[in-house]
Amino acid sequence: MAKSSGINPELLLSQKLPEKTFTYTERDAAIYALGVGACGRDAVDADELKYVYHENGQQFIQVLPTFSALFSFELEPSGAIDLPGLQHDPRLLLHGQQYMELYKPFPSSASIRNEACIAGLHDKGKAAILEIETKSYNAESGELLCMNRHWCIGYLVIIILFIQILWLQKLLVRAIIKFICRGDPNMVKNIFSRFLLHVYPGETLVTEMWLQGLRVIYQVKVKERNRSALSGFVDVHRLASSL
Repeated sequence: MAKSSGINPELLLSQKLPEKTFTYTERDAAIYALGVGACGRDAVDADELKYVYHENGQQFIQVLPTFSALFSFELEPSGAIDLPGLQHDPRLLLHGQQYMELYKPFPSSASIRNEACIAGLHDKGKAAILEIETKSYNAESGELLCMNRHWCIGYLVIIILFIQILWLQKLLVRAIIKFICRGDPNMVKNIFSRFLLHVYPGETLVTEMWLQGLRVIYQVKVKERNRSALSGFVDVHRLASSL
């Protein structure tokens, strides 16, 4: 990998990333759930009301697993972190793929301590791929809650409407929890998503899912171009007895 590309591999890989804290409230978790479609079709949905409301005396709301994507936002190159050895324009970054591994249910409100490291750097010719792995701990109890690994890709072109695809991934995982896990978010073991293609305004997205053992595989295609824009899988601990 040539240093003239704006990347100094030796300097970049030697960096120790700063520890960051992410604090959220029950209100933040509820707004996130509403933002990815919880109770969107039915305001009193029996499987999803628990994400936004204290139903039937429930003391705390439950938190969707994909909420953990927000924990490490400031540790991405497009966030508040500066990485010596990496010269880039954050407007041209693509969040190429993401893996989440879940160990404990998330509290309805908490302070999260994030420990991150650079897990890999790959030369792709016109682009460079930077892997950042973040372990998130409950700051109060010290429990490890989850691990996130992001693959950030620096391109020479701007990706159009990529944020809509990122939002769609969160919506798909919520749908899998509702229909495959029968509304139990704690059945989710890990989540993987790969972002493959930009999407233009007005295009039609077609979602396909199928079950393979304890893995739900999904893909999203752009109907007009017959090309995949998003693919991935969700592993679950077990299948609902009603399946």
